[in-house]
Amino acid sequence: MKKTLTALVVIFIIVLGIIVAGPLYVINEGEQAVVVQLGRITNIVTNAGLQVRIPFIDEVVRYPKKIMAWDGEARIIPTAERQFIFVDVVARWRISDPKVFYESINTVEAAYSKLAEIIDSAVRTVVAENPLIESVRNSDIIMERLTETESHGLDDDIEIEIINSTTQTDSSHRAISKGRRRLAEEILDRSRRMVPEYGIELIDVVTRQISYSPELTPSVYARMIRERNQLAMAYRSDGEGRKAEWLGRMDNEKRSILSAAYTQAQTIMGNADARAARIYADAYNRDRTFFDFWRAIESYRQTMPQFEKTLTTDMEYFRYLYSTR
Repeated sequence: MKKTLTALVVIFIIVLGIIVAGPLYVINEGEQAVVVQLGRITNIVTNAGLQVRIPFIDEVVRYPKKIMAWDGEARIIPTAERQFIFVDVVARWRISDPKVFYESINTVEAAYSKLAEIIDSAVRTVVAENPLIESVRNSDIIMERLTETESHGLDDDIEIEIINSTTQTDSSHRAISKGRRRLAEEILDRSRRMVPEYGIELIDVVTRQISYSPELTPSVYARMIRERNQLAMAYRSDGEGRKAEWLGRMDNEKRSILSAAYTQAQTIMGNADARAARIYADAYNRDRTFFDFWRAIESYRQTMPQFEKTLTTDMEYFRYLYSTR
């Protein structure tokens, strides 16, 4: 009797232990799992749902199935010209092969550390192989201005000439061959070649921020000011040239207008004098005596008020003063 009771208690304890250990487990959405039996991988579970395991023997190691973000720290890196800049990048990744991931890294925290090593190495290599302007610019902004719809009131050929004159004075204006986005793609390509052996898929790497080091900032600002001043001087010089050109055109047009006006005025005056002469001649021919009289009276009105004294009026000029007719 006692033996039977003891056996029942043992069986009950075993069943209770099995129930507590849980032969059933659930894989949630966004999860995947590796089933390990005594240190050996026996199953890979990638679908969500209710799963079965052997209690006390099978160990279920869960991993995220979703896309995760890796946020690196800003690193100071030298460029090809040995100018130091701070580069801060972020990446997105996911566990593509749980079996390889478990065998090589095992934990997500270790994966973050491994990604930091791989991506930081790629960033340093790419940045150090390229000039500073390739890291801080996406394209040659100065040359892109030629394709803008608004050309600031200048003709395209004049603006091209101005920009060429400024770019020839500063080598930092040379055309961008890669640009910031292309360097990010190179970083991604280099990193992708190294992560598959860890069961990781690297989706993208994005440059979040690039800033100048405190030692480089003053020289960069000084160069930017110098570039803007050169461009402003070029615009002012072109403006002064065009001003002189327009003033010359205006002066020529003024002279031409005045010359045409003077010619027209002289023509009108000549025609008027000729017409007046004809009118006078017609009037004289109609009544010569009256015409002479009228001319003499008009002359008296103009000249006699100017005489201070008159010594004699016995002269032909004053003949109408004493004439009875």
